[in-house]
Amino acid sequence: MQRYRCIISYDGSGFSGYQVQPNKRTIQLELEAALAKMHKGDTIKVVGSGRTDAGVHAKGQVIHFDSSLLILENRWEVALNSLLPEDISVLEVKKVSESFHARFDAVGKEYRYVLQLSSKRDPFQRKFAYQYPFRLNVEAMRTASKYFLGTHDFTSFCSAKTEVVDKVRTIEAIDFFMEGNLLTFRFVGNGFLYNMVRILVGTLLEVGSGQRSPSEMQDVLANRDRRLAGKTAPAQGLYLWEVFYN
Repeated sequence: MQRYRCIISYDGSGFSGYQVQPNKRTIQLELEAALAKMHKGDTIKVVGSGRTDAGVHAKGQVIHFDSSLLILENRWEVALNSLLPEDISVLEVKKVSESFHARFDAVGKEYRYVLQLSSKRDPFQRKFAYQYPFRLNVEAMRTASKYFLGTHDFTSFCSAKTEVVDKVRTIEAIDFFMEGNLLTFRFVGNGFLYNMVRILVGTLLEVGSGQRSPSEMQDVLANRDRRLAGKTAPAQGLYLWEVFYN
């Protein structure tokens, strides 16, 4: 058996998330269906670096799987893309050691969140950016974001539905950049909790719209209470951009 690492990209708008769910279309389901065709019906399990929710996209999700087929790396890419639907693309396939694990070996991730700053609805952006028609003070959001840098307990910025006990994470960078009327938030850290990026964005939007002061972020973090943070931003603006390994 040989283990392979794949980098994949997908438009999440047509999926109920990454992980297999009963009677729902998911990324994992489509990947395993394509691999089953290549393996004459045998089940080949894929392991992802993490889950993405319904409507969330990926530019650089990482998976691994094991196979007994003797196929060149570049031919794996061609074969899988010929079997996968058009909203999933395999960007790279590499042989790795059997000890490699897409999830447990990841040392960091980059997420991006895209806002369309416009009062006019753009039908071509509706699945790929969150339309935000209100004026924003980006400098206030930059100031607020500095409170999140470093290592903190992010309980206030995690969905109450999570079963994860340890909510301490390290955020290494938060950046903002404009391109046309699209404002992109960039988050880099050693790991992110369930809905963490979307809750951070929702809270920063409250700062940018003047509903909160940047300095409030210190207390929101310290009190470890989800009710004190902002709303969860919609899924369609979120992208798993890159997964980092040593």
